[in-house]
Amino acid sequence: MGVSGSGKSTVGAALARRLGVPFADADTFHPSANVAKMAAGEPLNDSDRYPWLEAVGGWLADHRSGGVMSCSALKRTYRDQLRACCPDIEFLHLSGSPQLIARRQAARHGHFMPPALLQSQFDTLEPLGPGEDGVVTDVDQTVDEIVENFLTQRVRRSR
Repeated sequence: MGVSGSGKSTVGAALARRLGVPFADADTFHPSANVAKMAAGEPLNDSDRYPWLEAVGGWLADHRSGGVMSCSALKRTYRDQLRACCPDIEFLHLSGSPQLIARRQAARHGHFMPPALLQSQFDTLEPLGPGEDGVVTDVDQTVDEIVENFLTQRVRRSR
């Protein structure tokens, strides 16, 4: 989870390979109206996100034996919606400064999410809270370091 440009897809794919489980990118579950809205520079609202999160949650529910999904999951209510579909879900919050994420996003080409919406994502972001199973890690590391950090912290929590 994290804002656009935090590396969710790259880290998610690497984590899925490491765990030997399927990977999916939540961006592919957006209805065309959501993609058009974001491409036009308009942030999504909760009503826009609800059916998208239901589709993401459906994928998670279909992969209870293991799977990795990259998904912004910016608000606790969104994560609660995903948790309702998959109670054992764990989150890896990819955290970084707005300046670092903006630089990464500016270097990315061909994505429907314009850099102009980044601040709206930071404004919406609610970090993991009490009772939410997950790990927060700084994105200013290599992908391998992020994956290893998550797996190490995950093992410690399960003891």
